[in-house]
Amino acid sequence: MTETIINLETVNPIEFFGVNNGKLDILKKKFPLLKILSRGTQLKLSGSQEQVGSAKDKIGLIVQYLEKNGHMSENYFEQILGGDDAETVDNFVDRNPNDILVFGPHGKTVRARTVNQKKMVQFGDKNDVLFAIGPAGTGKTYTAVALAVRALKNKQVKKIILTRPAVEAGESLGFLPGDLKEKIDPYLRPLYDALDDMIPADKLGYYM
Repeated sequence: MTETIINLETVNPIEFFGVNNGKLDILKKKFPLLKILSRGTQLKLSGSQEQVGSAKDKIGLIVQYLEKNGHMSENYFEQILGGDDAETVDNFVDRNPNDILVFGPHGKTVRARTVNQKKMVQFGDKNDVLFAIGPAGTGKTYTAVALAVRALKNKQVKKIILTRPAVEAGESLGFLPGDLKEKIDPYLRPLYDALDDMIPADKLGYYM
């Protein structure tokens, strides 16, 4: 059994623990094998050395983020607890959180990276319909899906409708094997792949 006490004097306790201890409850759910007690600006962790060490590292990242930015949403809080790689640490601590479009599975973040992708995001925020024209591989579809998933998660829309022109390659769709879904699936594969990066598999299966 290992015990450690973490001082949170450098951050606002309400920002760390959350309203009605909402963030503290998330922390306890992420580490169910630990005994976690809070008192004032202190947090006491009790459990196996491995679990205590892992929780302490994640809490350190959260404190570092709060010291820099002053505020962290419950969504950010939960995502940083679930991330295990250096990229996640970099995304949450060192980068501007406003650049992030979607939080994917396992702490992955999706953001606009190129100048034109950022323009897509800006115009998408201001317009109901957006046309993006450019060479293959420039992130048009991926960015569009990210904007749609963000709108769904923010409850700005109730559902996402996947559409894509089925450009035939010398053979009518009617002659392809399978039902309508099986005929169309190859054309929608880029959309499915993007959704896989942004929505956990169990939830994606439910939505589909």
